[in-house]
Amino acid sequence: MSAQETLDARSDGMTIERARIFALLGRLLVAAPDSGLLAALAGLHGDGTDLGGAYGALAAAARGSDPVSAEREFHDLFIGLGRGELLPFASYYLTGFLHERPLAELRGDLARLGLERAEGVAEPEDHIGSECEVYAGLLSGSFEGGAAQAETFFGKHLRPWAGRFFADLEKAEAARFYRAVGRLGRVAIEIEQAALGLPP
Repeated sequence: MSAQETLDARSDGMTIERARIFALLGRLLVAAPDSGLLAALAGLHGDGTDLGGAYGALAAAARGSDPVSAEREFHDLFIGLGRGELLPFASYYLTGFLHERPLAELRGDLARLGLERAEGVAEPEDHIGSECEVYAGLLSGSFEGGAAQAETFFGKHLRPWAGRFFADLEKAEAARFYRAVGRLGRVAIEIEQAALGLPP
């Protein structure tokens, strides 16, 4: 294998890992983790890097949680009686209101990528979990446009607000398990901005 092929393989491996992180974030932000996912997360291992520390914190949080408490926490954070502690939507973070221009722009871009909201999903498409899932699908090549469209999608739809959302989640009053999810998300966004050469 040539030096260029080694670099390309390493780059592909990093892209796959990035896709996995955002797929995990998407899954945890769309619904509370079940017992199987908590058990898998409890087996994660951290290291001395920021990302490794975030993985270690998530593993510890998973070991200290269970499906019932995670579901209650998810409800208090994102659903609530009337509304949760946080509103995980781009429109709200960018304009202060739901169903605003960021949602319309996202819907246009999703249509161009051949993507539409799944049947039975009530939340608008600018939900943080949905945006993480789309970004993961682009990075992995599962969605049309692939990695070539991933940078544009991140810069337009995640960079302007996702870091603030994850920082808010990290310090949310109702967050226990999800505090670690916030940390992982914040670190992941910081890594993406550095990798893509984007300002914070």
